[in-house]
Amino acid sequence: MRLSRYFLPVLKETPAEAQIVSHRLMLRAGMIKQSSAGIYSWLPLGYRVLRRIEQIVHEEQQRAGHIPMLMPTLQSADLWRESGRYDAFGPEMLRITDRHDREMLYGPTNEELITDIVRANVGSYKQLPLTLYHIQWKFRDEVRPRFGVMRGREFLMKDGYNFDLTREDALHAYNRHLVSYLRTYERMGLQAIPMRADSGAMGGDDTHEFLVLAETGESEVFYDAEVTELSFGDREIDYDDVAECAGVMEEFTSRYARTDETHDAALFEKVPEERRRTARGIEVGQIFYFGTKYSDALGATVQGPDGKPTALHMGSHGIGVSRLLGAIIEASHDDKGIIWPEGVTPFRVGIVNLKQGDSATDSACDGIYAQCVAEGLDPLYDDTKERAGGKFATMDLIGLPWRITVGPRGLAAGKVELTSRRSGESVEMAPEEAIAKLREIYASHP
Repeated sequence: MRLSRYFLPVLKETPAEAQIVSHRLMLRAGMIKQSSAGIYSWLPLGYRVLRRIEQIVHEEQQRAGHIPMLMPTLQSADLWRESGRYDAFGPEMLRITDRHDREMLYGPTNEELITDIVRANVGSYKQLPLTLYHIQWKFRDEVRPRFGVMRGREFLMKDGYNFDLTREDALHAYNRHLVSYLRTYERMGLQAIPMRADSGAMGGDDTHEFLVLAETGESEVFYDAEVTELSFGDREIDYDDVAECAGVMEEFTSRYARTDETHDAALFEKVPEERRRTARGIEVGQIFYFGTKYSDALGATVQGPDGKPTALHMGSHGIGVSRLLGAIIEASHDDKGIIWPEGVTPFRVGIVNLKQGDSATDSACDGIYAQCVAEGLDPLYDDTKERAGGKFATMDLIGLPWRITVGPRGLAAGKVELTSRRSGESVEMAPEEAIAKLREIYASHP
């Protein structure tokens, strides 16, 4: 993409309403614009990152054997009355009456709707196990929406639901989701720590939240420092292997890590003092096992191996797709702007022309741009008449991981400058060498 043809309304000043880093930088980088309290338009740069995050989530869910679908944003109140949650959910639910006086709601989550779909179409244990998921916009009427996309009223969320015959099968699905979430977050350049959490309005006894440590986190967390040394890495795993998934669960959850709602001071005291940590954390996902809570309420049964009706064991598993943008920025920025990890960057490389209008420099930039496009390196080429300092400031603000700088002096020696946004280090090399280096880097970030 040529910047002269792109829509990138960057701001030089920080908007007064932005209280935290991610909100300030998303507004300044032209990623979002507030439409009303807690509701945002996603401008082109923000939308590109949103779609990259969504794609990673899709890939890792399907790698784990989960099946994508799409459910509507509006749901019937009747289903929620059937489950007993219509009145219990509270004022965060946006309730709507249509022109025929039918009571509807803007879905804050989808347990009732997915259970209704399954109870109408799954009648035998032979159709299990089954995990369905979708990525859809949700709405929760927060009393104080703030912090930009971190606590908005409208948000994009992946929510998945497993249906199993037994508790043991459902707990394997729980473990399988934990593994897939670890892979998902690490591909985004995040360390998200699974922590024992409170189930809240969802219900159930087994639940873990995934939290990214950050000073602006809304939750106080208590953990054993050893959990921050864990990494899933690029290991391959058989998602059908019960023992292997359980082993990963044990590896990542056996050390103390809890949110303030479930903190146990006595247990925490058993952690060696030098490893005890308290911090703030940003929730970016949560997994639940809640047994037959919804299948009992909604009559979702299958014919078991003995021919008798058996209530389905269920779990619910969510990832805050739009919230992840804020979390990534909170975890990866400096005083100049955003620093995108390679896995989620809106563009993989920025090209800066230091002397726009000079025939030799323009020609070299055009050639590098064309080669980057051909290599799938998805470049953003700043071909504007802006001064060099302004171009560098924009590139630093929007946070592309790599920048190729092209100027007459370097070209005279057959060189361009390849700069890492994260380290700030620059290396002069031939244009083809810079492109080869980027190809190598992104081979591990498809």
